Amino acid sequence: MADEIVLLSSWPSMFGMRVRVALAEKGLKYEYREEDLRNKSPLLLMMNPVHKKIPVLIHNGKPISESMIIVEYIDEVWNHKSPLLPTDPYQRAQDRFWADYVDKKLFDIGKKIIWSTKGEEQETGKKEFIECLKLLEGELGDNPYFGGENFGFVDVSLVTFSCWFHTYESYGNFSIETECPKLVAWTKRCLEKESVSSSLADPHKIHDFASGVRKRLGIE
Repeated sequence: MADEIVLLSSWPSMFGMRVRVALAEKGLKYEYREEDLRNKSPLLLMMNPVHKKIPVLIHNGKPISESMIIVEYIDEVWNHKSPLLPTDPYQRAQDRFWADYVDKKLFDIGKKIIWSTKGEEQETGKKEFIECLKLLEGELGDNPYFGGENFGFVDVSLVTFSCWFHTYESYGNFSIETECPKLVAWTKRCLEKESVSSSLADPHKIHDFASGVRKRLGIE
């Protein structure tokens, strides 16, 4: 019997895009259901009653929540191709550490740049954001990917933020390529992969989306 795979997400979500990249890496077919986060569907509330957030992967009727937990689940269940996590336990732990770092730092700091109404808070956010990216760039080093020669777990966790880079730069008035040229080169390398380019939203549509939210919130 074929696997039934359903993804509940929202198109601008970098977290939902992670799951799309992982599914594409594995060559899996799935049903995508767009969620209106201002009017969440009964299915989303039923499948993720604790956090009530996207993304949720429903595999043969069973829900899995939290983007990197979903990515790891996909990697374990469909382990026949394109492994995302290394086999070595230490390297697996390192990958989980850096993916966790991206989760705990980048998104919240980025919010200060886009959604803040205070110039001082925005400047602090910009400085912290660049520091985070520089640290990640240092971890990447001269490798093609965070997984070394192969696209892997940390790459999936971070690359989906890249379609928001234009928006961060626009509202923060800075250039990521100037600050972190190796990281931008890595982004372009990742985008050469069909699994990435087909899964990420258009950066200009993301900017239009953010602008609309800012207007709704009275920020601009």
